[in-house]
Amino acid sequence: DVIAGFLYAILILVVFHPLVDLIDNFNLTYKYAPLIIIKKAGESIEMTAVEKVEEQLAGLRIARRCVPSEEPSYLLDIHTSSPAQPGSGRFVAVSCSNQSLRVYHRDTLHFLREYSARPGLLSGVRFAHTCDSLVFSACSQGTVKCWDVRSASQEPVQVFSGYPSNVFISFDVSCSDLIVCAGTEKVEKDTFLVFWDARGVTDCASSTKGPLGVYSESHNDDITKICFHPTESNLVVSGSTDGLVNVFDINKDNEDDALVSTCNSDSSVSSLGWSGEDYRQVYCVTHDEGFCWWDMAQLDTEEPITLLHVVDARESVCAENHGLHYLVGGLYHEKAGKLFLIGGTSTGNIHLISCSSDGLSLAGTLCGGHSATVRSFCWSPTDEALLTGGEDAQLLLWKPGAVERSLTKKASLKISSSMQERVRVHNTSLKSRKK
Repeated sequence: DVIAGFLYAILILVVFHPLVDLIDNFNLTYKYAPLIIIKKAGESIEMTAVEKVEEQLAGLRIARRCVPSEEPSYLLDIHTSSPAQPGSGRFVAVSCSNQSLRVYHRDTLHFLREYSARPGLLSGVRFAHTCDSLVFSACSQGTVKCWDVRSASQEPVQVFSGYPSNVFISFDVSCSDLIVCAGTEKVEKDTFLVFWDARGVTDCASSTKGPLGVYSESHNDDITKICFHPTESNLVVSGSTDGLVNVFDINKDNEDDALVSTCNSDSSVSSLGWSGEDYRQVYCVTHDEGFCWWDMAQLDTEEPITLLHVVDARESVCAENHGLHYLVGGLYHEKAGKLFLIGGTSTGNIHLISCSSDGLSLAGTLCGGHSATVRSFCWSPTDEALLTGGEDAQLLLWKPGAVERSLTKKASLKISSSMQERVRVHNTSLKSRKK
């Protein structure tokens, strides 16, 4: 009996052991399956959110189209005001190649008024953040001018005057409206970032303010773009044809201490901006259609700050509708936490390009709006609308699922112009630590 019992036990182990293993494996799988499912579900939800944003952007349709002026011109820069109070009107300002700045009603695109800088040339346009009627533009005559669009006067309410040799080609206003900063062309060996105190603009009608000071050592060529941080008024980033992208903390006592970081795009910078969580990332687009993206949060770590560097986006983005011919700039979608680039074709198609550390990919294309190269855009997060302007002299408002009221065929308004972007590639080394 003892021997029989022993043999029976061995038989049980031989026959049923695989079943026990199977049950144990099943229990193990069952125990951890919910975690795997939850993880997968989380990934699915995250991807769906991003895909939804991409689908929404690709679904933008023309809601309004402005009536072109009698003197057609390229629309070089666009900005829209933020309503000071709920329900108040909003404005759109456009910097044009005919040395003028035009203002339109935001929702109807009806023309309101025009300001001229002749004989100077206006560069860029920005509304004040805390007053929806004040609009700024830099002038090649060495000033930054501020107008009140609610006033019938053509005279600026404030003029920020630079030094005699200054030719301003870029500028921005801090998020608190306390500081105005403008960048100059290179004159002989000099190039400057010039700063002014912007407080009390509406209290000093038609007065002129002199500079607070300048930065003169951080760039050695034309300063083509300036952008203040969206929420921290002491941070500003500048880009130049020398290829450098510099981040400054202007609360510091001198320029050397103020220079937080210097990154090299290896080309001439045409556009730049802030992105990412708490806007700790900086990106730039170059005149030869390159793209660079850096993470400033990694400056004090051993991690590399470069998120992505694309030498030529035209070669890396596979786009239908005659490919990708150029990049205009970046659009950070705060709700989705996603950076997009705006590019297009010479025939007016607009490409929306999704950015990730793995590369660039086409998210969608907007067709049927412009008939020539798009030169400017402005994203409105409040109603998730897009304003675009181009070489066809058209200003368009795009909204999700919109239907354009006028169905008449739009003739091409592409105009001839002697204006050409200067493309100069530099291989300037980094001034500070590069990772």
